[in-house]
Amino acid sequence: MSDDIRTLLREALDGHDGHAELRAVQKTTRSISVEEGKVEAAAVKRKGGVGVRVLENGTWGFSSTSLLEAAAIRRALNEAVEAARESASMRARTVSALAPADLAVGSIPNPEAERVAAIPMEEKVALVLESERSLRDESRSIRSAASAYTEIDESKVIVTTDGADVAFRVLRPEFRVQAVAEKNGQLAVAFQAVGVTGDWNCLFHEHPRSRMIAEAGKTAVDLLDAKSPDGGRKTVILAPSIVGLLVHEAIGHTVEADFVQAGSVAQGKIGQRVASDLVTLCDSGASEFLMGAGGTLPVDDEGVVCRRATIIRDGILEGYLHNRESAAKFEVAPTGNARAWNHSDQPLIRMRNTYLCPGESTLEEMIAGVEDGYLLDGPRNGQADATGEFMFAVQTARRIRHGRLEELVRGATISGVAFEVMQTVDAISREFHWDLGSGYCGKGQPAKVDAGGPYVRCQVLLGGLQGEDA
Repeated sequence: MSDDIRTLLREALDGHDGHAELRAVQKTTRSISVEEGKVEAAAVKRKGGVGVRVLENGTWGFSSTSLLEAAAIRRALNEAVEAARESASMRARTVSALAPADLAVGSIPNPEAERVAAIPMEEKVALVLESERSLRDESRSIRSAASAYTEIDESKVIVTTDGADVAFRVLRPEFRVQAVAEKNGQLAVAFQAVGVTGDWNCLFHEHPRSRMIAEAGKTAVDLLDAKSPDGGRKTVILAPSIVGLLVHEAIGHTVEADFVQAGSVAQGKIGQRVASDLVTLCDSGASEFLMGAGGTLPVDDEGVVCRRATIIRDGILEGYLHNRESAAKFEVAPTGNARAWNHSDQPLIRMRNTYLCPGESTLEEMIAGVEDGYLLDGPRNGQADATGEFMFAVQTARRIRHGRLEELVRGATISGVAFEVMQTVDAISREFHWDLGSGYCGKGQPAKVDAGGPYVRCQVLLGGLQGEDA
């Protein structure tokens, strides 16, 4: 978005008495899906406008407009003020202060977004069609295949009465393939997905498209002959994809400061041991260790420069994720975690890129140290709650016996309480991957996030059969 929009927002705020935030958003979403050799959808959607938030009488008021016009923005500003004044007397809690923050100023260029946006839609459709066709050709056992590509191209301008004045752009492409294999009436499904913040080179740098197609096809076929795992408490090695899901769903949400104030399991635990001393957990607006993390963000939706937030350091709970309001209540610096999906959404405390820091072991050493256990990879679905209790399904699990990888098993689930599981961690690999960039986090509104880390050896409750394999 141009500097003209910054000027427009500054002028709309001129003379306003009190704290106000204006956030102009222009978002273009391009999506393509292919199944059975046919393009099922090819769409371009555009949405934009200005979100207006004010702090009046200790109360937030919000309004929005889809018009990038001075009169419409001022009208929305007045509506937000009126909403705050009318609701102030009915609020159980008021906002006494906002924490001082490092507020962003200037325009942040993004040449990567320009490069991807310039690629014709026809070329993107061709890539998805060819991917689906290649996946079907991987094996005669593959009965159906699907491929999809999505990109979210988002430009924002944020101007506040206390000094934020910034324009930036992020582009997030995603690619996925799915194979369904069949044998004697039995079906097995496998998928591969990747999502990044960056261009196509970044998208396929860590996950080459040909390898994703081959792995999806092979996994679906191999799962047809896989049996169920033994159930019970097991030593497992979690791949970065499972680590990412665990730290996001079962830990990350519990340390979002609004959930903490509502009574999450992390409440009151600052300074307490919640994990093995091998565990350091962070959330960052930057893409740490490797490029392209899907939740990368230079500035949050309050205009605060995003910084790394250390949640757990050497097993000790060190901090929470904050916006300016919660940071003032906890008397800490804001972490840059206020995020809104559209201009018509209010900013909420959300994660960005959440990760476990690498350790000192190799994966080979970790496997060699397991007498009887499993290597788990590929999150499928699951749930977690404010207590940190979780249950996740796993796409692939390989048995480990006497320090060696053996047969593939299917239908595995893992469960436990996240902080208890983290206290059983006895080895962490040097290898690190981002692995959840193709997903969306839900908290009343979507958010693009990422999560990952190294391989982690720990104890979990593994779902499966008690006794002999089926």
